[in-house]
Amino acid sequence: MKPDTELAIFHAVVEAGTFSGAARQLGITHSAVSKRIARLEQRLGTALILRSTRQMRLTEAGETYASETRELLARLRRVEEEIVEGMGELRGRIRVTAPTALGRQQLMPLLLAFMDRYPAVEIDLTLTDAIVDLVHEGMDLAVRSASLNDSGLIARRLTTHPRLICAAPGYLARHGWPVVPADLVDHTCLFLNLSRGVSMWGLSESLRGHPGFLSNSLETLYAACLHGRGIACLPCYMVAEDLAAGRLHTLLDAYRDTDNGTAISLVRPETTLLSRRVRALIDFLLEHFS
Repeated sequence: MKPDTELAIFHAVVEAGTFSGAARQLGITHSAVSKRIARLEQRLGTALILRSTRQMRLTEAGETYASETRELLARLRRVEEEIVEGMGELRGRIRVTAPTALGRQQLMPLLLAFMDRYPAVEIDLTLTDAIVDLVHEGMDLAVRSASLNDSGLIARRLTTHPRLICAAPGYLARHGWPVVPADLVDHTCLFLNLSRGVSMWGLSESLRGHPGFLSNSLETLYAACLHGRGIACLPCYMVAEDLAAGRLHTLLDAYRDTDNGTAISLVRPETTLLSRRVRALIDFLLEHFS
């Protein structure tokens, strides 16, 4: 869909940074873009964009108009898509974000199965261990394993994965097995370099070993653990195959807090008007996620 309202053209210019870039994006002529912007400015009675032969920039009024109408345009597009979709075949793009390891191991198979069921739906998946601002980045959904503090989001619990304290056979052969949590002070431990990196082990924060490796990425800690660099606390979904194959062993199971699991949640912006395809994906993930 190529919206041709003055509001949509204005935002296309803002995003592209030039009139010609917006014209290419919208599939219309440069002069058509210029005329529609001029008509919008005339209707509002103020200049929104200052342009020269080499560059353009927003006026103060233009900055305000862009900021205050961005979400309005997004909602308008979703309403139009909903009407166009009607009761026919689901189609269109869904933008999803998830942590890297969780996305690859748990989410990707389900997204592929969803696309098999609805071949006209396009998934745009962003995998990152950073917390993405869903509204600012234009995301429809996020699958998250982190704590959810943003009151502007709607969250649904998908599942909970226990976290397991693990080490590779090679590491245990060199350094021995910790028998009680206090033994960890004599071991090399692999920690998330986040504020909750130690408490997420489900053990007393005072019982920490020597940090042999720190990272903000669970996948990196997993790789270091598998390589025999130390002991790590990792989600069950990440290590299940390695435990079954004997590449990793669990430790201190008797001392693990069984309530200290990783909650996996499906999150969406509170202000988002859901299209049929997004609602279908939400229902699919709630049904099939494990």
